[in-house]
Amino acid sequence: MNDRIEVALGDITKLAVDAIVNAASPSLLGGGGVDGAIHRAAGPCLIEECRGLGGCPPGEARITGGYGLPAKFVIHTVGPIWHGGRHGEDELLAKAYRSSLLLAEENGIKTIAFPAISAGAYGFPMERASKIAVGEIRSFLEKNATIEKVFLVCFSEEARGCYREALAGSR
Repeated sequence: MNDRIEVALGDITKLAVDAIVNAASPSLLGGGGVDGAIHRAAGPCLIEECRGLGGCPPGEARITGGYGLPAKFVIHTVGPIWHGGRHGEDELLAKAYRSSLLLAEENGIKTIAFPAISAGAYGFPMERASKIAVGEIRSFLEKNATIEKVFLVCFSEEARGCYREALAGSR
C-alpha cells in the first residue's frame, strides 16, 4: 500500500499530476501560503471559476480546472483552524482528506498531490496533521483502486520528516 503514497519536498504547483489539492480558504478566492501560490500559478481563470462555486465549508471539497498549472484539476478543500484540538479539528481535517479523495475518484483522477492541509497558517500541529492525512489516505486506498499514486508534498524538511514518520508508523 505504501508504494502508492510518496512523500516529497517541493513546490506543489510544479507537479504534473492529474490533480493537486489546494488548502483553500472558505471563500475559495485565494489567500496566503499554498492557496495563494496555486492561484498565482494557475492564473486569472481559476479565480473566475472559483467565484462561481459559492465557497466551500470546512471539511468539504470542490473541483476546478488547473488552467496554467501542469495539473489538469485543482481540488479545493478547507481544513480546520486549530483551536487546541477540542473543537472537532481532527475530524474536520480527516473529512477534508476524505472529501478530496472521493471527489478525485468521482472524476477519474489517478494521480493526486496534497499539501499539508491546515498545518500552515491554520496552525494545526504538523505531527498530528501528518498522522491524520496518512491514516485517511491509506484507508481510502485500501478500498479504492482508481487513484494509483498520492504525493504528499511538503514545504519543509520538518514537514517531510513528520510525513515519513507517519507513513512508516502506518504499515
